[in-house]
Amino acid sequence: MHLGPQPAAARVTAIFIHGRGASADNILAVARELRLNDVAFVAPQAAGHTWYPLSFLAPIERNEPWLTSALTMVDGLVTTLEAQGVPSERIAIGGFSQGACLTLEFAARNPRRYAAVIGLSGGLIGPPGTPRTYEGLLTGTPIFLGCSDVDPHIPVERVRESAAVLEQMGAFVDARIYPRMGHTVNDDELAAVRALLGPSR
Repeated sequence: MHLGPQPAAARVTAIFIHGRGASADNILAVARELRLNDVAFVAPQAAGHTWYPLSFLAPIERNEPWLTSALTMVDGLVTTLEAQGVPSERIAIGGFSQGACLTLEFAARNPRRYAAVIGLSGGLIGPPGTPRTYEGLLTGTPIFLGCSDVDPHIPVERVRESAAVLEQMGAFVDARIYPRMGHTVNDDELAAVRALLGPSR
């Protein structure tokens, strides 16, 4: 699904990825709250409303082949945008929950300079102790991570680990942990994302 101007005419094109059990409509509702009329939003829809079947903390091979298929889908969207004349520096990728996990894992596996990377209640994929041997640099990409300290699905330790890994890859990471928030998106996160995707001041 698509919201806003055509990507080639937009200041930024944002790929927004929904969470488990949700839809492209749900994540575009978040995009509408940002009120950025010069940003194009592209929201893919997962078959069965889920990108992969198990927790993002499960052994990676147990989420295959669905995980690889989902990562390939994101790669296809980025490739299509680039073919339309939108460079990666004008492409943002973001998501909520399962969509945030997919976003962060894609960015780590496919590092380059993006307009922004946004992970709302998510972290890099894999069980504790997963080697984070990603190759390449994010070259100053601004990344926002927001999550509750008591999220029932996302351990706060994984958010902090993800922030550290992405910083080591050359990103500028703004990680915010919200006390007792639960599994949702708050106004401070929306303001941070709006600032990240908004025009330069």
